[in-house]
Amino acid sequence: MTHKERFIKTLKREHVPGYVPTFELAFYLTMETLGRVSPHQRAFYQWNQMSNNEKEAHMADMADTYIKIAERYGHSAIFVHPNPGDLNNTVRLLTKIRELSNDEYYICMHGDPTYSIPDGSHMMEFSERLYDDPDSLVAEQEKAMNNMLDFADKINKTGQLLDGFTLCSDYSFNDNSFFRPEIFADVIAPVLSKCLDSYRKMGFYTIKHTDGNIMPIVDMIIECKPDALHSIDPQGGVDLKYMINKYGDQVAMCGNVCCALLMRGTEQEITNEVMRSLRDGMSRGKGYIFCTSNCIFTGLPLENYELMMKLYREHGEYK
Repeated sequence: MTHKERFIKTLKREHVPGYVPTFELAFYLTMETLGRVSPHQRAFYQWNQMSNNEKEAHMADMADTYIKIAERYGHSAIFVHPNPGDLNNTVRLLTKIRELSNDEYYICMHGDPTYSIPDGSHMMEFSERLYDDPDSLVAEQEKAMNNMLDFADKINKTGQLLDGFTLCSDYSFNDNSFFRPEIFADVIAPVLSKCLDSYRKMGFYTIKHTDGNIMPIVDMIIECKPDALHSIDPQGGVDLKYMINKYGDQVAMCGNVCCALLMRGTEQEITNEVMRSLRDGMSRGKGYIFCTSNCIFTGLPLENYELMMKLYREHGEYK
């Protein structure tokens, strides 16, 4: 069974023998691990000046970087951040990853048209619009959704290059949801539901990510029917075991090693956290994908992620 097949079976909440699938939304520490700049962090200001041979060399190098990280850490999925992000170059990169990996991995991309928590410079204006002009926010999201669905359809027509989309708009702070439940129900959930349904009809799997305390809105998110929910953020007080016991028949769970502990915790604290996540996540014997509560971001000590994955190799196998 390939990594891709194992990942898909887990999204479908079917038991897979052996190791629990694992992946990350992003892995930025490629310079430290491979001596290469992360594909997501590369800048191609002169891309259009390059010869086709040079472009192909860059595509092959980025594809190989994604694959090398997956191989090194036993990831079952690759979250691709296309760079450049236009359709033609996205297809080139996805094709190269498929070819070099021999279709070994589940491949996904970002594709979330719903609004996230606004940044500080737009917080007041956005909050006013939520109450004074919610219809315009719905219309803007639907426009973004239609553009994303058109992009997805064009990728789909090139062949089986992409397995799914991971929707990464954050809805919650650590202490509460930014969107009041009644606002989420009226402004966000209808667009999220339409988008997930459309992806599903195209044959794509979906993972919905959001950090923070999602408990006030989690029922509405799950009613939108993603295949999996990502983060299950311990910093937001979200309990993985509770989520699996209550919602494990409806949605797979991805998470939830606390990134704050990976950043600053002691070896013992990290060990305890990883073991808790594995124990709680594996408790039903299916429907669980092991990962952090966010991603392997710039500045995170690599040795802490290496410890996390060492413990995964020792304890992350279904008996």
